[in-house]
Amino acid sequence: MKLNKNLAVSESGFIFNPSTGDSFSVNEIGAEILTLLKADKSPEEIAIKLMEKYDVEKPILEKDVDDFLMLLRDNSMMQK
Repeated sequence: MKLNKNLAVSESGFIFNPSTGDSFSVNEIGAEILTLLKADKSPEEIAIKLMEKYDVEKPILEKDVDDFLMLLRDNSMMQK
């Protein structure tokens, strides 16, 4: 699962999709997920990394990561 190559992502969590002209802002955790995606981490690796940092139950975190990835796909920010 990879972000679109033409997607512009700032460290602060601002996302610009030049192919659609859409822009988005994400919170700190969303920005961390984007950074991990840019490092070619899998959803499972992302969940493990976030669990090391945040006090959250694994099933909840996995669902949140999956939901975030679905939003990225739904907004044409992931490669097919």
